[in-house]
This record gives sequence, structure tokens and C-alpha cells, in this order.
Amino acid sequence: MIHKLVSAPINMVIKVGEKIKEEADKELYDLPTIQQKLIQLQMMYELGEIPEEAFQEKEDELLARYEIAKQREMEQWEELTKKKE
Repeated sequence: MIHKLVSAPINMVIKVGEKIKEEADKELYDLPTIQQKLIQLQMMYELGEIPEEAFQEKEDELLARYEIAKQREMEQWEELTKKKE
């Protein structure tokens, strides 16, 4: 009984932390969001709002996130197809 009283708050903190990480990952690796940011970045560069160096740096970051997101998407599809078999 005492064990449950002590571990309940800890378990709640762990679950909240996992949910926050899940939501952050979703935002960070959401394909449509990354695509939109790439388009916005390209427009800002073409309008002269940001220098080429800043453009290249941000583009590299977004493309790396895009690759990770695509990899995750492929892994999810593979898991789904395995479950159906």
C-alpha cells in the first residue's frame, strides 16, 4: 500500500515526461511541418530576407530532420505490415 502511495507520483511524472517527449518529437519530425518550413525558408531567401549562409544552415537542419522523419515513417509502415502478416 505504501509502495503505491510513493510510486504513484513518480509514475505520473514519468508518464507526463513521455507525453511531452512524444509531442515534441511529433512537432520536430512532422513531415508536412518540415515541408512547410522548407518552403518558407526558400521564400525568405529568394526575397533577400536572410543571407545565404543562414539559409544553408537552416536548410541543412530541416533536411536532416526530414530524413529522420521519413525513416521513422518507413519503420512505422514496416511494423504495420508485419502485424498484418
